Amino acid sequence: MKSKGIFAAASLAVFACALLLWRLAILAFGIAPFMLPTPMSVGRAILLHLPDLWSATVVSAEAAVGGLIASIVVGVLIALIFARLDWVRKLVFPYTVMLQTVPIVAVAPLIIVWFGPGMLSVGVISFIICLAPIIANTTQGLVSVDENLVQLFLMHNASQGQIVRRLRLPHALPHFFLGARIASGIAVIGAITGELFAGSGQVGHGGIGYSILYAQTQAQIDLLFAYVIAATALGFSMLFTVMFFEWLMLHKWHESA
Repeated sequence: MKSKGIFAAASLAVFACALLLWRLAILAFGIAPFMLPTPMSVGRAILLHLPDLWSATVVSAEAAVGGLIASIVVGVLIALIFARLDWVRKLVFPYTVMLQTVPIVAVAPLIIVWFGPGMLSVGVISFIICLAPIIANTTQGLVSVDENLVQLFLMHNASQGQIVRRLRLPHALPHFFLGARIASGIAVIGAITGELFAGSGQVGHGGIGYSILYAQTQAQIDLLFAYVIAATALGFSMLFTVMFFEWLMLHKWHESA
């Protein structure tokens, strides 16, 4: 317990030092407020616009969480097909890897053309950016089972469904959660990128991406920083939520937890 307290105090000290360096850099180089606001002005912007920050974060969270959940469902189903049908995996798997290399900024305008502006397009963009790591990591976990264990199950007359449920899926869980952790962070990136192109045009009803654009056009740099902090907090919240479920399912039997 004492060590946890020391670690928490050290983390707060690092955060305080970062704020101090931020302030000292502004003083040392004479940086204008419209280029880099002070930590105090950003803090005031957060307190002053807290309802708007919360509203925008909720909107972005809905799109990011929806895209993440959809990518998990679709990604695991595709990974199960890849694990069951070796020839399908060899033919299609390279294209799922290529999906991860496509810049989402280049794809976003196409998504808007197909699905129209609004939160549906934002969720689809978040889904696309999350899909590749779920497929890749879950597939790796499903197909990397020790062949001796598979043969042992077959010796006891286990069906393919039993092998999947009792052997491959448990073995793939650590790999799946690795992909989910990666996807949980980039889900927010996908949602905000989608909002930059397709977010709500009504002030106060858009997500973080649209709000960042609005703050930029109004030259409210301190408010822009506040929205960046809100986006960071949302990303951390989603990551820690996935990590909690990972601990909940793995801590009793797997060392990765």
